[in-house]
Amino acid sequence: MTNVENLIDSVLKRNKRAIARLITWAEGGTPERRDTLAQVYMKTGRAHIVGVTGVPGSGKSTLVRRLVEEFRDRGKTVGIIAVDPSSPYSGGAILGDRIRMLDVASDPGVFVRSMATRGALGGLSNAALDAVDVLDAAGFDLVIIETVGVGQDEIDIVRGSHTTVVVSAPGLGDDIQAIKAGILEIADIHVVGKADREDAAKTVAELKQMLTQSLGAIYEKDWVPPVSPVSAISGDGLGELVQQILEHSNHLIESDKIKERTREITEYRILRIAESMLRGKFASAEHIGVRELVDQAVRREIAPFAAAAAILKSMKEMDW
Repeated sequence: MTNVENLIDSVLKRNKRAIARLITWAEGGTPERRDTLAQVYMKTGRAHIVGVTGVPGSGKSTLVRRLVEEFRDRGKTVGIIAVDPSSPYSGGAILGDRIRMLDVASDPGVFVRSMATRGALGGLSNAALDAVDVLDAAGFDLVIIETVGVGQDEIDIVRGSHTTVVVSAPGLGDDIQAIKAGILEIADIHVVGKADREDAAKTVAELKQMLTQSLGAIYEKDWVPPVSPVSAISGDGLGELVQQILEHSNHLIESDKIKERTREITEYRILRIAESMLRGKFASAEHIGVRELVDQAVRREIAPFAAAAAILKSMKEMDW
């Protein structure tokens, strides 16, 4: 067997060192690694992917850690991709999430990896989605993606997961923030974290009211997103949340909607990769006359749309 074949074989056996190495390859993003990642992709399709997002300060990382413990108690293996903010200097992840999860990372049935957003507007880089493939191929029952927190554009998590969990917290103005960020629409399950606080019941009631009045018409009739109060500190509500995630997974399978969701995820990834490849070509685009076309557009000799079309036409002959 070649070194690559040995590495893939070790990943399939859930060897943590091999998994870490292959994810590092994915982060590198070099063209020579594409064939290896393509081989890994062919071994995927079994894991249930859970996306966890929400406003900063809602306790997502603590919740994910407690969720992992609950799933392990039920015999489920779990891979975690914790998407951290990128360092402005190195571009790497600021490893806060992995530090907070050290106590579960030593479990042989758990793998934790922090990854940087790398400038991805939706919080998910192509490398993060490749890492999900690696964990899927490694045989983890669930792969949890935790994003850096919802902002105006950071809702791509729904396009990369089967079940999307949106975490709110009392006292953060989440009702306004949720509407502003458009996250009410993306949730399969709503969680109100820090439910041991006195004002948690008010936040639960507000979310339920907004879901009923403003967004009731957009949801599938056979799945209405529940609103669950959870305290990661006391553990109250964790069992119910785990059950809701499993029920949503079963719902997708039994209703055959898992095929539609998987197709949406795959389409999103293909388009993201194509966009990334185009951006890479533009980064070294001197030979396709970008500057000349820009100069012509500045002189009003050509319109921007026509200049863009000329660039794309010249790129057809390029080696991808």
